[in-house]
Amino acid sequence: MRQLTLAGHTTVITGAASGMGAEIARQLSDAGAHLALVDHNAEALESLASELPGTVTVHVVDLRDDEAVTKTAAAITAAHPQINALITCAGSSMLGTLEQLTMEEMRWLVDVNLWGTVSITKALLPALRAAPAAHITHLASVYALAAPAGRIPYAMSKFAVRGFSEALRHELEGSTVSVGAVYPAGVRTGIILHGRYAAAIDPAVAARAASAQAAMYHTEPADAAARIIRATERRRARTMVGREARLIDVLVRLSPTGYWRAMRGTLRQATDTTTPVS
Repeated sequence: MRQLTLAGHTTVITGAASGMGAEIARQLSDAGAHLALVDHNAEALESLASELPGTVTVHVVDLRDDEAVTKTAAAITAAHPQINALITCAGSSMLGTLEQLTMEEMRWLVDVNLWGTVSITKALLPALRAAPAAHITHLASVYALAAPAGRIPYAMSKFAVRGFSEALRHELEGSTVSVGAVYPAGVRTGIILHGRYAAAIDPAVAARAASAQAAMYHTEPADAAARIIRATERRRARTMVGREARLIDVLVRLSPTGYWRAMRGTLRQATDTTTPVS
């Protein structure tokens, strides 16, 4: 498969205002890529764009709004005639058990993590098809490989992103567009600390669980971003980021129904959203 040259061409990045999206944008900009940055946070998006050299456009949109996404895709295509990569980083987290979470809370997270990813991909697919070669990189999660307790909507949405990526890859087989999913584990971006939690949870309990989860994160954002960019350039279908991701991938393969027995102890504090803080 033909390797992509990102320098001199446009990469669209969703969730670009912070976290992995922002770090990927910085590295791609330094490498000479043109960028279309997409996020709902206008202030943070403009701040990032101001520090990047080269051709950069910003596009403020709520990815849950399909009509707005379609208009944004049209604006991106008009501003960038040579789009050959889409990297979807937009997403959030949600703490809570099924009994603690409301249907509205779970639907919100799935709308952000899954349907936002589907919507922007669908809207930009014609532009990607127009390129001699293009690649779509969807950020899934290690929790798209193994589903922990206390993370039902997050795992559900990320398993769905994985399924979407694989099915789309098969649909586009033989075309100029390839599709891959990335499975990061434990990247120090602060997503869990700034994510949402069920309204039914005591805020102190939620903070304790989030801190316990964050303490297990070991991969630096710069290292993860470099690996994601490399996977995009090489048009890889499946990429693990972080030692934990590789270990969990092997564990799930070896014990597809029993992996939780091995993970339960490590994640005990991170998944405890019921025990009061003493």
